[in-house]
Amino acid sequence: MLPTLQPLLHDTTVLLRAPSQAWSAGDGTIDGRGITGIYHSDIRVVSRSVVTVGGQSAEPIATVPSGAASTVFVGLLRGLDDRTADPRVRLLHRRTVSTTGVSESITIQSALDTPVSTTATVQIDSDLAEMESVKAGIGGVGVPFDLSPQTATWGRGAVRASLHAPDATVTDHADGGIRLAWDLDIPANGSVTVGWTIDAEDADAVVRGTTDDARWSVPVVTAGDDRLERWVTQALSDLDALRLTTVSDPASEFLAAGAPWFFTLFGRDSLWAARFMLPLGTTLAADTLRVLASLQGTESVAGSAEQPGKIMHELRRATLSIPGEGVVLPPLYFGTVDATPLWVCLLHDAWKWGLPEPEVVVLLPHLVAALEWMRDYGDADGDGLLEYVDATGTGLANQGWKDSGDSVQWRDGTLAEGPIALCEVQAYAYEAAMHGAELLDHFGVSGAAEWREWAARLRTRFHESFWIDDPAGAYPAIALDSSKRPVDTVTSNIGHLLGTGLLDSRQAALVARRLVSPHLNSGYGLRTMSTDSQGYWPLSYHGGSVWTHDTAIAIAGLARDGFTAEAASLASGLLAAASGFDYRMPELHSGDAASEFGSPVPYPAACRPQAWSAAASVSVLASTLGLRADAPSATLGVSPMTMVGALAVSGLRFGGEDVSITVNTDGEVTASSGASVQVE
Repeated sequence: MLPTLQPLLHDTTVLLRAPSQAWSAGDGTIDGRGITGIYHSDIRVVSRSVVTVGGQSAEPIATVPSGAASTVFVGLLRGLDDRTADPRVRLLHRRTVSTTGVSESITIQSALDTPVSTTATVQIDSDLAEMESVKAGIGGVGVPFDLSPQTATWGRGAVRASLHAPDATVTDHADGGIRLAWDLDIPANGSVTVGWTIDAEDADAVVRGTTDDARWSVPVVTAGDDRLERWVTQALSDLDALRLTTVSDPASEFLAAGAPWFFTLFGRDSLWAARFMLPLGTTLAADTLRVLASLQGTESVAGSAEQPGKIMHELRRATLSIPGEGVVLPPLYFGTVDATPLWVCLLHDAWKWGLPEPEVVVLLPHLVAALEWMRDYGDADGDGLLEYVDATGTGLANQGWKDSGDSVQWRDGTLAEGPIALCEVQAYAYEAAMHGAELLDHFGVSGAAEWREWAARLRTRFHESFWIDDPAGAYPAIALDSSKRPVDTVTSNIGHLLGTGLLDSRQAALVARRLVSPHLNSGYGLRTMSTDSQGYWPLSYHGGSVWTHDTAIAIAGLARDGFTAEAASLASGLLAAASGFDYRMPELHSGDAASEFGSPVPYPAACRPQAWSAAASVSVLASTLGLRADAPSATLGVSPMTMVGALAVSGLRFGGEDVSITVNTDGEVTASSGASVQVE
C-alpha cells in the first residue's frame, strides 16, 4: 500500500473568495484526487465535479482568469463538430467563487449551420473531508445527498451544503454522489447556457468572508520595467480575495494567511502582511491590531501556550490534529514567540503612517501588556533574550516564522535543542521596546525609560552572544540553543536584523555583504539557508528555499540602513521570480540558482496566493521609492533606488492624503503631490 502524501499544488488552478476556495485541474475538472475540491471553512464540500457533453469531456485549450475568484475554462467539443479544420463547437465553463460557495455555468457555442441536440451532465460528489486530512493525503468517505427537483442538500455536523440547478434533472449517480443532466438543443450559429450554484454554511465557523470593497488604496504604477507594476496588480487582486473577519468582530478585516492550508487568522502572517501594506493606508493595520488585541492573552494556560499580554498564533474552528505528526493544537493557539513584538512594531509603524491618534490611544493598554509579556514571559530564563520551547509535547516545536521541525540546525545538519533564542526575534523585541517607548512618551504614558533600558540590555546581550567569527567575515548565529551556544548555520534570518537598530554600522555592513553572497542570493530571492551548510537543499521548506516575504524584509532593512545596491540586487531577483510565476508569487519557491535555471522552480506544495508573499510587492515598491513615514512631523521621506527605470506611482496614502511620486531613470524625484513629501 502506497503511503499517503501531501498533495502538490503547483500545477493546479485555484479560485478563492475567503473563506471559500476551489482547486481543480487546468480544465476545471475536480476529480477528488489531491487538493482538488470546493472548500468552505476548511471543509471540502465538493470532492468531485466533472462536466461532460454528449458523453465526452471537452478538450481544454485555455484557462482565462478574471481576478482571483473567477475563471473561464475553454474547451473544444469535437465530438459534436463537423470535420472541417476550424473548431466550430466549443464549451465555456465559468466558475466563480463567493464567500459562501460557488456558482458555475457551461455555455455551448456553435458556429455550425445546423442545430445540435445533446445532453450535458455534471457528476458531483462530496466527502466533507477536513483540510488537514486532505493535506495529509487522506480523503474522506462519500456522504449521502437528499434530492428534490433541481436541488440537493448534504452535510455533517455543523456543515451544511445545498445545490440548486435550474432546469436540470438531479438523480443519484451509480458511482456515488449525484448527476445533473440537461437535454439541450443548440441552434445553428447559436449557443445555450445552463448553470448551478452550491452554497455552504458552517455553524462552528470562527471567521467569515466580506463582500465590501477593500479599504486600501489601489496605486497606479508605471515603470520602465513593468514587472513591478504587474506584480502589484496581481497581488492586490489576490489580497482582496484573502480578506476575512472574525465572527465575533465582523467590522474588522484582516488577511487570511494563505490558500489552501492557512485560510484563517495567523498572528505573525497577518501582522507582516498589514505592515507591508501601510503605504496604501492604515485601515487594514488598524483592523488587524484590534482583532489581535481582542484575543490577547490574559492568563497562563499551558495547553494553549496562552500568557498575559501574548498575541495569538492561529485561530481555528476546532482542535487541529495533524495526522502522523503528533501535533494537536487547540482552536485558539498562542505558540509563537514573535507575534507579540511584531504587534507592537505594527502599531508604531501604523502611527508613523498616519493612524489617527485616538485609535492609537485605545490600543495603548494592549501595548503595555505586550511589552510586559516580552519581559515577564518571553524571556523565560531571565537572561535578557526572548526564547521559546513547547512545554506540551503536542504543540509546535519551533515557534518563530521558520516553524518546521528542522528549521534550526547546526552547520553540520544536526538539530539544535531548545529552548531556542532566535536572532530575528531579538531584533523584533529591541525594535518593539524602543518604538513602544516612543509611543509611551508621545502619549504621556509612564514607563518609556524602563523599556529603553531593557532594550539596551538586550542589545548588549545580543552583541556578546550571537556573533560568530568566520574567515569570510563575522556573522550572527541563527539562534542560541538550550546551552546558550550560537547555532552556526548561515541563514536568511540575519536579514531581519537590518533596519531595526539592533546592529551597529559595522555589523550591518557584514550582514549586507552576506545577504548578497552567492551562498544566500539565488538570483530569484534570498535562500533561507546558505548553500555551504550541510542541511541545505533547494526544496527544503526552511533549509534552502526562497520565501518572498523573507526577501522583502531583508530588502526593506537594507534600504533603511543605506545598502541600496544590495537591496536592488535582491529586489531584482524577486521581480525575476514574479515574472516566472506569472506574478502570483507563491508562499515559497526553490533556492536553485538563476544562473542555472532560466525560470524559478516551484516548491510544489507552496500556498498560493499567500498574504505576505502578495503584500511583499507593496513593500518592494516602498523600498524602491525609499519611503520613510513620519506622520507626527507630517513628513514622508523619499529616497529612490534605480532598479526599474523611470517610475511613476500615484495612489499611495500617507496621513490620510493621497500621494504621487515620479522618479526619472537617474533616480531623481521629478514630481510629487502631497505637501508632506520630502526628497532625501
